[in-house]
Amino acid sequence: MANQFDRELREFQDNGYVLIRSLLSQEETEVLAEAAHADHTMLSNAFELGDTGGGRIRLSGWNHAGDDTFGVIARMPRIVDRMETFLGGEVYHYHSKMILKEPRVGGAWEWHQDYGYWYQNGCLFPDMASCLIAIDAATRENGCLQVLRASHKMGRVEHGRFAGQTGADPERVEAVRHRLELVHCEMEPGSGLFFHSNLLHASAQNTSSRPRWALICCYNAASNDPYKESHHPRYSPLAKLDDNALLRTGVKLSTAAQDFIDPAKDKTSAGEKVHSHQNA
Repeated sequence: MANQFDRELREFQDNGYVLIRSLLSQEETEVLAEAAHADHTMLSNAFELGDTGGGRIRLSGWNHAGDDTFGVIARMPRIVDRMETFLGGEVYHYHSKMILKEPRVGGAWEWHQDYGYWYQNGCLFPDMASCLIAIDAATRENGCLQVLRASHKMGRVEHGRFAGQTGADPERVEAVRHRLELVHCEMEPGSGLFFHSNLLHASAQNTSSRPRWALICCYNAASNDPYKESHHPRYSPLAKLDDNALLRTGVKLSTAAQDFIDPAKDKTSAGEKVHSHQNA
């Protein structure tokens, strides 16, 4: 496993992302899918964001990795240990979210870096990363994630508001698209994409007849504890489970005590004033 993690680390450092096929087994993926569709508390806390093409994307987010199915996954060593390898030390759970991109109406994600707005939360360094786990097959037709390979090496790009989202400066995005490879991250259910917080990524609208749901678990380095409070948590130790935990616990739904994210309290939504295409 150490040699495997070393290879993955080089890929993460070079490209800004690593795709792990079958991160979850078929049986584990079925547990995740069942929980996602049955968790009415999570679904009832979902909210929508507009894109610049008039579409709407729906998501639900929460801060605490608890004992429900989503929290168990976020605490599994095959995810957390990789994050600690990629980020160079102890990590904690920053937040998780469910992306609910529905057939024919699921909106797009504008080009952005996660650190483009996490920076606003008092995180001084981009020692942060996410793991996207596909619940449904992710294809070009249903709006799979797109990344610009190695764009994390640019550092943080200025971000502003575009429709209902925080997006990267479109002039700079357009320039780098001529220099870096565009990769469509097509994924089978249960596959996981680990990506750096400065990697530029986006997704198109879902024009297909199939949904694209995905769980995204986000982590911050313990050494990068934010210097101020925000709607996402400061450092607290992450209690790892074992890699058999999901099958042992089975489907466990979230409760009303879960700390779901309220977009009205999102201190990062203003972003910076980007001077080009501000009304795109």
